This record gives sequence, C-alpha cells and structure tokens, in this order.
Amino acid sequence: MAISLSVNLNKVALLRNSRGATNPSPKVAGETCLDNGAYGLTLHWRQDNRHTRAEDVRVLRALCDQRGAEFNLEGDAREELIALAIELSVTQFTLVPVTPGEITSDHGWDLPRQHEVVAPIIARLKAKGIRTAMFMDCTPEAMALAAATGVDRVELYTEPYAASFGTPAFKDELERVKRTSQAAVAAGMKVNAGHDLNLLNTPHLARAVPEIIEASIGHALIADALYIGLAEAVRRYVRVCSGEAVDAPVTC
Repeated sequence: MAISLSVNLNKVALLRNSRGATNPSPKVAGETCLDNGAYGLTLHWRQDNRHTRAEDVRVLRALCDQRGAEFNLEGDAREELIALAIELSVTQFTLVPVTPGEITSDHGWDLPRQHEVVAPIIARLKAKGIRTAMFMDCTPEAMALAAATGVDRVELYTEPYAASFGTPAFKDELERVKRTSQAAVAAGMKVNAGHDLNLLNTPHLARAVPEIIEASIGHALIADALYIGLAEAVRRYVRVCSGEAVDAPVTC
C-alpha cells in the first residue's frame, strides 16, 4: 500500500515572510499540491511566526475542507495552538516537542518523563474528534510508552535514516525504522513518518516498511520544486511514496 503524501508548506510561508508581502502564497501552493496528487497538507505553526502564521492555518484548513483533503497541524503543547486546532477541527494534530532556538525539529518526545505533558492534550483533542499523533524517535521500546498516552499515531523522526542514505549504516537505520513501525502497530497505533525524506530515500522506506501510512514532506519537496517546478515535484513525490524510483535533481 502506498504512503499517503502530506506536503508541508512551511518553506513557502518562510519565503513569503522574507519579503514581508504575500508572494508566494501558501494557499496557491496548497492548491497546486492537491491538484497534483497530494493526499493532504501540513503546517507547523511555531510561536515565533517565522514561517507559518495562524492565518495560514485557517486558510489551508478551509482549502482542505473544500477539497476533501486531510489537514495536519503540527506543533508543541502551547495553549493557543491547541485551541486553534480545536476551533478549526483539524483532521490531525501532531504534537512535536520544541526546543527554544532550534532551526528545525530534531528529536521526539521523551517518555515516560513527558507523559503528563502530552497525555492530557491528546485526551482533549480526541474528545473533539481530532486524530492525534506524536513525534517520536525510532526506538522500538518506546512505542508501548507512546501508546500509553492514548495517542492514535506516532510520526517517526526519520532524520537519522535519511542521513544514513548511501552509507554503510543505511541498512541498520532502515531496519530500525521497520522494527519501530512494527512495534507501534503491535501497540495499537498507526504510523506516520517525517523529516528529511526525499526522492532518493523515500522509495526504500515505502517498499520496506508497509506499516507507514502517511509521510509529511516539506523541505526537500520545496527545494526540488525550485529546479523542476512544484507540480512536477509533487507528482514525483507521490510516485516515490508508492515505492517507485524516479529521477531526482542532482542536488539530492
């Protein structure tokens, strides 16, 4: 079964913000993604508003609702973010731990130490009919701890896997993702994945780890779009999410 592609549009918002205007438009980019096979759209709204803003969340949630697509909102445990997710009835909310000053997300939740942080939020979201996910490192032993929070899904942090591509460590990292995914399913959860997935490493994941049902891909897809166009980039990522090998820009 193919992995469903959710395109993260944070980098489109980041480029827009760099000029303090309205171009490029995350909404227009989202329309292009959905027109070319994306299953859904993702935004990670950070407190510093360096890319996505609250209004972007509102606009893209409305777009996904109009198109019958899934909308995945990512972020930390701050109240304004949780309240917005509930107000908009997002399809999925993915809880992601945030370290002040980080460039990008670089670790999953530390369980059981942070259980009391995430479990009440998960219960609150689920009570409103929102599917929940939480960002986790690829550690098979931690999957039962994640399930104990009541979460519906885990999103596996795939940067170590992606960084190992083309190195002797790749086989072991792929196996670690596979074992973690199997442990998550055995614990009663479904599996998403995300971080540094691209046109070269995603087909291997799609073929080897059938437990993964959704991937959130942003940075690499938007970077590839600079060379081959957004519509073509989305079409290629849809194909690699089915396990197909495709041509990739040489920058990969």
